[in-house]
Amino acid sequence: MSGDRRHWLARAKINLYLHVSGKRADGYHCLDSLIVFASLGDTIDVEASDDLALTIEGPFAAGLPVDQNNLILQAAMSLAQAAGIRPRARIKLRKTLPVAAGLGGGSADAAATLLALRALWRLSIDDVVLHRLAAGLGADVPVCLTDRPSLVGGIGHEVRPAPPLPPFALLLVNPGQAVSTAAAFEGLPDTFRSSRPWREHTDRTAALAQALAERRNDLEPAARRLAPVIGEVIEAVAALPHCRLARMSGSGATCFGLFDNLAQAQSAAGTLAAARTSWWVQASGIERLG
Repeated sequence: MSGDRRHWLARAKINLYLHVSGKRADGYHCLDSLIVFASLGDTIDVEASDDLALTIEGPFAAGLPVDQNNLILQAAMSLAQAAGIRPRARIKLRKTLPVAAGLGGGSADAAATLLALRALWRLSIDDVVLHRLAAGLGADVPVCLTDRPSLVGGIGHEVRPAPPLPPFALLLVNPGQAVSTAAAFEGLPDTFRSSRPWREHTDRTAALAQALAERRNDLEPAARRLAPVIGEVIEAVAALPHCRLARMSGSGATCFGLFDNLAQAQSAAGTLAAARTSWWVQASGIERLG
């Protein structure tokens, strides 16, 4: 960050497990999840301007709105209103994460916009107010204001730091098929399974994988019905050398493989990318472990 420009990385969010334990009278679902953030993501650049405008570029830019239907501009206007100023900035999104992919991309973009514009506009708004603004934009946005492993509860708005996790890396794979989060939730059964909140303190990747294997992603069955290729992705990832766990993230269709280290994940990425040339395949480290 320098001068009148700000650059922010909107990191991909991965649900290592995701339990849906009930549905409230207002239609919101009760969640329990352990999330981590990848070392890769979209990028947000903001600079001073006389007006407010958004441009989008990158491999997944096609079809994304650049008007007030975009959560990025909603975030900018919400922050400006809270500060009592006019929303004036040029915002550029480089979209490198697949869309509707279970990686929190749109929410991460909005969260990064709030952080970048707070810095650009030199606002004294503290983190408490910023989280309140983020919550008004959607349950996932305040989650994405942090880049550390976190436990998510309630309807997605309760976020607290996770116990220390051992070093590990992920292979992220998306088959190029979008999955609607709303449709995945609509596909849940009428009865819900009990949750098992994360209380483990693991210092080895093998123990982490075992603890995660005892949990689940409750949205996966519904997502598989919407996009049967998810099952193929999980099977392909699980078969890669050194993969300790393969699972879908969020509402899909992105799936992940858990590896001991980045070198293993990168080797697996090379193998899978060569075999599945139409899939988005990326190896990634994890932020703020330990």
